[in-house]
Parts: sequence; C-alpha cells; structure tokens
Amino acid sequence: MAGGRGADAGKWVNWAGDQVCRPTEIRHPANREELAEAIVGAAAAGRRVSVAGSGHSFTEAAMTEATMIRIEALAGVLEADPATGLVTVGAGTVLADLNQQLAQLGLAMENLGDIDRQTVAGAISTGTHGTGARLRNISAQVEAMELVLADGSTRVLDGGERPELLRAARVGVGALGAIAAVTLRCVPAFTLRRVDRPELREAVLDAFQERADANDHFELFTFPYADSALVLERNRVDGPPRPRGRLAAQLNDVVLENWALEAISAAGKRFPGRIPALARLAARLASGSSTTDRSDRVFANDRRVRFTEMEYGVPREHGPEAARRVIEWVRSNRYPVFFPIEMRVAAGDDASLSPSHERDTAYIAVHQYRGMEWRPYFEAVEEIMDSYGGRPHWGKRHFQTAATLEPRYPAWAEFQAARDELDPGHVFTNEYAERVLGP
Repeated sequence: MAGGRGADAGKWVNWAGDQVCRPTEIRHPANREELAEAIVGAAAAGRRVSVAGSGHSFTEAAMTEATMIRIEALAGVLEADPATGLVTVGAGTVLADLNQQLAQLGLAMENLGDIDRQTVAGAISTGTHGTGARLRNISAQVEAMELVLADGSTRVLDGGERPELLRAARVGVGALGAIAAVTLRCVPAFTLRRVDRPELREAVLDAFQERADANDHFELFTFPYADSALVLERNRVDGPPRPRGRLAAQLNDVVLENWALEAISAAGKRFPGRIPALARLAARLASGSSTTDRSDRVFANDRRVRFTEMEYGVPREHGPEAARRVIEWVRSNRYPVFFPIEMRVAAGDDASLSPSHERDTAYIAVHQYRGMEWRPYFEAVEEIMDSYGGRPHWGKRHFQTAATLEPRYPAWAEFQAARDELDPGHVFTNEYAERVLGP
C-alpha cells in the first residue's frame, strides 16, 4: 500500500505531507524471509500490521500505531520471460524503476497512471489506473501474486484452482496479507505520441465518449473557473522514440507544469478572491505541446506541487454530467479551489473491489492545494458522485464506510470471504481498513 517520506526514524509521513503516524515499530525487511519474520513477530506480540510503500496514498491506508513494514528493499525484476511477457517483480519495486528495467527487456506495461513513484504493491492494492477506453487498470495486469500471511507462510495466488482469491487480492487494500512479489503480464515495448491542446470545455464534454473511443488514451484537465480544457491524446505509433531535447523537457515539465503551477497556487492560497482570474491565467498558459517517446515516459508526469486529492469512478456514460455538476457547484458557491479537475476512462475489469468492477468507468479527480481547506469541496463532490453509484479510488480521500460501499460492489461478499480465509485474525488492518471494509 502507500508508504512515506518520514522525517525521522519513528515517524511516517505521506507524499502530500498531511497524513502522519508514529508506529510502535517500523521494520525494513531485506527479503521474503525477513518479511515473514517481521509479520510473525508482530502477530505474536498482538500487534496489527500495515505495509507501506512510497507514500502516494492520500488516505490513512498505510497508517498505524502498531507495526509498519516498509517494503522498498523487496524490489527489482526476479524473473522475466520476454517471449510470454510474464515478469515477476518484488512488491516494493517503484514503477519508474520497473519501467526502466522492462525497457531493457524490450517490454512495457500496457497502461500506466500519470505518476510513476508508487510501488507495484501500492499501485495495485489501491486500484491505481491509467486511461484508455479499451484498457483496464494496473491491477488487471497481475497474473499471479505471492502473499505472506500472518503465520509467516507464503500463499501463491493465480488464476488456477482458486481464481476468486486472486480477484480479491488484485485490489486488496492491504487487508489480505503482505505482498512479496507480483507477476505482471507485460507487452512488447511500444512508442506513444502525445498531443496536448487547449479546447473549449463544453465541446470536449459533448464529444467525450467519441473522443475516448477514438484514442488509445484520452484525458482532460479543466480549471473550474475557466471555460477551456487541456486535452491529452496518446496513441501508438510506429517507429522509434523521438524524445524532446533536455531543455524543452525542462521548460515544459519543470518550469510550466511545476514552478508556474506552484507560484499561481500559492498566490491563490494567499488571495482566494483572485482564484477565478488566476485559473483563467493558468488555462491560457496551457498552450499545448506534443512528444513522441517510449510509452512509460509519455504516461508519466513530474509532479512536484503538493496537494490532496479525491477521485471517483462513475459509470462512463455519466462522466460528463457529473463533471459539469462539480464545476457548477464550485462556481455557484464561489469555492476557492484553483487546481484542475481531471477526467479519464477505463475499461471494466473483474477485481472484486476495483472501482471499475464490471463496468466501463469515467474517473473524475478533484484536488486542493496544500494547506487550503478541502473538506467542504470534497464532501460536495462525493454527494454528486454518490448519486451515480460512484466508487472511490481506495488511495484517495473519501468519506465512505463499509456500510455505504457494500451495495456498490457486486463481489463484496467474495472479497470478504477471501479476507477471512487469508487473514482470519485480521492482523493486516488499521482504522482505515476497518472503516471501509469492516472490522
């Protein structure tokens, strides 16, 4: 699950800097044997166990006052078969490192999100996704998984005799055991061309379904107080990567997407009444660009500005309407939010607790700059998403409970049965897991 960037040995802090805990102990196993030893020791002492990765969850998903296990050392490619595309990796492998290692093997992940700093275990456990009408989320690329259970034993889950266990573990929210290794179904390396351009938001939302179907990967960013949207289209192309020059990449990725965003966000925080004008300024700065490069380098963005986030998946046909309602709420309430709204799509999958379980999904993400009030905004957005049967991203802020979530997941009982079988003593739990999954 998520991990941290703790400032001292006994403190854990998430990437956003707004979730903090002080575990009784933090263990750093170097291998599967040490992982099992740490878990058995914690269970014998009556302590619960949380597994932490790189800290990109905005929830309390990895937080604990008991035993925290950091899995960064369980990293790297363990086995690889370029002929079949099956690659087994340590659960603590950071996606950016994995992408580089896959490229050396002539392979790639078929779909990725726009951040590559999560661990493999964290990304799949929380249902992290990319965008693509014909593509499922990252966890759907998992062919097998090795879980270390509370008694120290290792359970290998695959699609064989007990496929329901793998369906549960693909988005396990850290509640089934500690992931030691994951076997991923990869594809031959490919090149993507990315084109970003500003367009009128209403026209884009009107054609949202057609645009999503017409591109391999389609998404949009829009400031609530502006009337335009920055549209991102990524499509496979033949030929080798042609990356931008270092100076051009630095100008776009660091200066415009980070320094300028930080400066304008900080100005909005200091002068909330000017946020509508600042948002329109930021929209004008989004002049568009294009690049043709190795797929993972096109998927990933360099995110340096700190924020907190909520994201919901709704039935794809309701995505544009839901986004319009969020924008209308912000404007009618003159709510001081500068950060853009993001929209993506994903194909349905079969993971028991995937937000895209058995339905094609439009994902709508909202953000608030660090240090600014976010709760009224997020509560209003959640109320809108609830009206469509929305399902929250497990690693991003939401206010749901097990009672409100159960009706939204047809395979809820299947997941709970897997949880009771794999972790009968519910050693792998914390306050967040008890709230969203039950005690």
